[in-house]
Amino acid sequence: MSDTMTIEVQPRQETGKNANRRSRAAGKIPAVVYGGGRESVAIEVHRKTLLDMMKGHSGENPIFLLKLGDKERHAMIRNMEVDPVSRQVIHIDFQRVLMDQKVRVAVPVEVVGTAVGVKTEGGMLDFVTREIHVECLPGDIPKHVEADVTNLHVGQHVEAKDLQLPQGVTLLDDPDKVILSLSHGRLETEAEAAGADRTEPEVIKKTKGEE
Repeated sequence: MSDTMTIEVQPRQETGKNANRRSRAAGKIPAVVYGGGRESVAIEVHRKTLLDMMKGHSGENPIFLLKLGDKERHAMIRNMEVDPVSRQVIHIDFQRVLMDQKVRVAVPVEVVGTAVGVKTEGGMLDFVTREIHVECLPGDIPKHVEADVTNLHVGQHVEAKDLQLPQGVTLLDDPDKVILSLSHGRLETEAEAAGADRTEPEVIKKTKGEE
């Protein structure tokens, strides 16, 4: 389940491209906090502090406790803008959340076990999607959902309804949505099959007399 990470933030006195550029040059990331029935607030966070904090968190949907002076607000990252060249985070959208109100999030799916179809039937796992959408309280967001493929044979698949969700977590996707399937490995083509049946022609060497 999600852990809460506390981080100090500062209000942005100026906005706009030039102000944002100065903020980034000072080692900060421009951000905005919105939602929760309140007005949007422009803030900035220390880049290193935030990134170090997120590196130590294994979940995809961390909950932050943003501290602005004597005010505190729980929030989630809803969008993180990354520069295509430098790959640095250049802007963040935080959405306020209430810990007693449910949120909708995407959660990654992780495979558990080795499928019998892979071990003994030459099959290959094929992911159709690597995440599902769920609804739950912010504190109940799972870091991932497991898909046990141990008993999966070639030609079978795992659907969303087959996943075991933690208590308090509701599936939002179609229950029949295919998560992954187990298909045959490299299939032999007709040309390859025909080629396998052909034998190499015999090479007969001529004698000097025949030449």
